[in-house]
Amino acid sequence: MRKMSMDTRRALTGIVFVLPFVIGFIAFFLYPFILSLMFSFSDVSVGASGYELTSVGLENYESALLVHESYVRTLTETVQSMLANVPAILIFSLFVAVLLNQPFRGRGVARVVFFLPVIFNCGAVLLIENYDFLTNTLTGGSAASPGSEIVTSLFYGLKLPQGVLGYIMNAVRAVPDIIKASGIQILVFLAGLQSVPESLYEASAIEGATGWETFWKVTFPIISPLIPTMIVYTVIDSFTAPNNRMMELIQNTAFRGMGYGVSSAMAWIYFVVIAAILAFVVWLVSKWVFYQE
Repeated sequence: MRKMSMDTRRALTGIVFVLPFVIGFIAFFLYPFILSLMFSFSDVSVGASGYELTSVGLENYESALLVHESYVRTLTETVQSMLANVPAILIFSLFVAVLLNQPFRGRGVARVVFFLPVIFNCGAVLLIENYDFLTNTLTGGSAASPGSEIVTSLFYGLKLPQGVLGYIMNAVRAVPDIIKASGIQILVFLAGLQSVPESLYEASAIEGATGWETFWKVTFPIISPLIPTMIVYTVIDSFTAPNNRMMELIQNTAFRGMGYGVSSAMAWIYFVVIAAILAFVVWLVSKWVFYQE
């Protein structure tokens, strides 16, 4: 029996790796995916015997974009929020991962603490949190958080450009949300940092490189292939978060608004916007990624 080549074994390994996703997609996702597309071009009427579809062409899409009073505004605000939060989440995640990769006492406990938000974002805990009076009081109140005036004064004293200052201040206000959304990213970046060969650090030390130079010339290029993956994950996580206003609007439109047809059209417009943003961002970022041969 002839032995398989290395390329063949790698190809088979890849197929086995993605096979569970392919099976799950076909078994559980493909039919609802096609059905929602059919709904978006139809008037859906639900009766005792099931649902009936009446083709209406692009009428549902016109209703979503031109008739609905808040869909376009909510979609725009959701995209703007994503564009502001994703860079902050990735920068924070990489910064924390670098810190957690350093040797210090209690490092294991610190890693667990930063991964806890992933557990807190699970369905049951998130539901409890959303209905918790104390949480709503602390996060939804109109009063400024303690120390916010001091932080504001500090940043204004730095004489930064207005746009940069505004972004930093918004990021500071969103620190709790950024921490909650950074657990997986920190874990992946930490795994990437631990995969950097020690020989490269030894070579840079022999050459007299500083820690700053070592990070940008050695560490960052090695882990840069993780960045497009983390961007995709963070963008999708931001667009599909349970507290996302767009998701809530689509759900309310289906059950208490214009019906399933318009709701499906809204969801498909949202899907196309997400896909377009992801394709552009990944294409742009991939130009700066360093891949080892």
